[in-house]
Amino acid sequence: MKTKKSFLWLAFLLIGTIWILSQQKKSVPYNSVNGLVFGTVYNITYQYDADLKAEIEAELKRFDLSLSPFNEQSVISRVNRNEAVKVDSLFRNCFNLSMKISNQTEGAFDITVAPLVNAWGFGFKKGTFPDSAVIDSLRQVIGYQKVQLINDQVTKQDPRIMLDCSAVAKGYAVDIIAEYLHKKGINNYMVDIGGEVVVKGKNPKDGLWRIGINKPVDDSLSANQEIQTVLEITDLAVATSGNYRNFYYKNGKKYAHTIDPRTGYPVQHNILSSTVIAPNCITADALATSFMVMGLDKAKEYLKKNPGIETYFIYSGEKGEYKTYFTEGMKKYLKK
Repeated sequence: MKTKKSFLWLAFLLIGTIWILSQQKKSVPYNSVNGLVFGTVYNITYQYDADLKAEIEAELKRFDLSLSPFNEQSVISRVNRNEAVKVDSLFRNCFNLSMKISNQTEGAFDITVAPLVNAWGFGFKKGTFPDSAVIDSLRQVIGYQKVQLINDQVTKQDPRIMLDCSAVAKGYAVDIIAEYLHKKGINNYMVDIGGEVVVKGKNPKDGLWRIGINKPVDDSLSANQEIQTVLEITDLAVATSGNYRNFYYKNGKKYAHTIDPRTGYPVQHNILSSTVIAPNCITADALATSFMVMGLDKAKEYLKKNPGIETYFIYSGEKGEYKTYFTEGMKKYLKK
C-alpha cells in the first residue's frame, strides 16, 4: 500500500513538473525586431524574454565591415583596392562557399562578376550602358579561377579583378543571425533579410512557419506583394532570386540585374523567379542566383545531379503566361 502511495506521489510530482515547464515555455514571449540593412529591410521574430535588437545589429555591422562593397573600410573593399589585408572568418567562409558553388555550376555563379554588374548599372559603382567592346574588355578580368585565398590573403591574376558577394550577402547574413540566436539557446525563430529566410522550430501560433513567394510582376518599387504560393516549413533556409524588381528598359528592351559571367550580358532566359530551399541560406541564395543564370533546362540538369535541393521556378510560357516547375520534394512544403 505504501509503495502504491509512493508511486502515485511520484506520478503527480512528474505531471506537475511537466505542467510547470510547459507553462514556463508558453510564457516566454515572441519578440520581433526590424530595420534597414544592405539597402533592404530585415525582420526577425524569436521566442526569448529579452530584446536582442542591439546585439543583432552589432552582428550585422560586423558582417558589413567584412563583406559590404559599399563600405569603404570593409575587408572586401580593401581587397578590391589591392591592399595587403588578411581576411576575417566571415570573408573566408563566404569566399570558400562561393568557389564551391562556382565549380558546381560551371561558372554560372561567380563573385568576380562585379565589373560587369557595375558596367550595366546594377552594382556598387555607377556605370553607363556598355557596348560590345567594353563587355569584351571586362570579360578579361572576370573568372572565379583567377582568384585564390592563400593564408587568408586574396591573390589575383590581374589587379583589376574585383570581388562582389552581393549575390550571397543577404543569405549569409541570415545564417550569421540564425547562428547567433542558436547560441543564445533560442529554438523558435525566423530571420528574414530582404526575402532570404531561415526558420527554426515553431511560429508564435505553435505551427510551421509560412513563407510567401511573390508573383514575378515587374515592380521596381517593390509595391506589389501579390503572393503566388505559400511554403510551410521549419528548420530550413529559403532564398528567392528574380528579375522583376531590379531592371530597366532601354530602346524598348528590358535589361535585368542578373548578369551571366560567361557572356557578360544580362540573362534572357524565361525563368522569372527562382526559389530554393536548402539547409543554409548562403547556399540557397547562391543557387537561386545560379539557376536564374542557367535557365530552366540547365537548372533541371543540375538538380538531377544534386539531389536534396528543392526548388520552385516561375517562368514565362510561349504566350507570356506564368508557368511553374517545382521539384518532387518541394510538394510537401506547398500549402494546400
